[in-house]
Amino acid sequence: MVSEMEPFADPSIIYVGDPMCSWCWGIAPQIDELQMRCPDLPFHVVVGGLQVGPGAEHINDELAEFLAAHWMEVEAHSRQPFDLSILKRRDWLYDTEPACRAVAAMREIDEAKAWPLFKRLQRAFYAEGTPLSDSGAYPSLVADVGADPDVFMESYLSDASKEAAWADFGAVAEWGITGFPTVLVRRGSQGHLLANGYREAVDMHFILADALA
Repeated sequence: MVSEMEPFADPSIIYVGDPMCSWCWGIAPQIDELQMRCPDLPFHVVVGGLQVGPGAEHINDELAEFLAAHWMEVEAHSRQPFDLSILKRRDWLYDTEPACRAVAAMREIDEAKAWPLFKRLQRAFYAEGTPLSDSGAYPSLVADVGADPDVFMESYLSDASKEAAWADFGAVAEWGITGFPTVLVRRGSQGHLLANGYREAVDMHFILADALA
């Protein structure tokens, strides 16, 4: 259980992940199904910061080989599509902060679009081979989820969006969450674990129903 859930509605589902986390891409359809099973529960996205700050690194042969093997494992388990062509390029930075900051910026503009943008970023990176370290990729992706690109980019490029993302990273660390995706349900002042890693929606829903009983 995770304490200090007061910023979120009680009860609500809290999803902790990173748009550039491969298992977060793998579980995305299960999260959609979980929301369909619980349409009345508020859903909040918290970004985790998988590889940010000093952890960011330029793609190289060793990292590309590691990611390819990992992505194929996720694809086999989840049946989510992966395009490995991006791993042949050497012109991008494996830094998940820009994508996390984009979700944080969208959350401030319209929280209802935070999860759709999270998924659109995932698809762009994993299934379409689009590097997310380049801010030029974001206007069209934001437009795809029905948001105003100009309004978004003003927020995205601001210090406030960066601070919001890093505040999420800090909160996730305080909660003791070290792996993504992590799915919680807030009950009272605490978060009860629904998933730490990949889990089917039906199983998460069973645990959720028990936690809320």
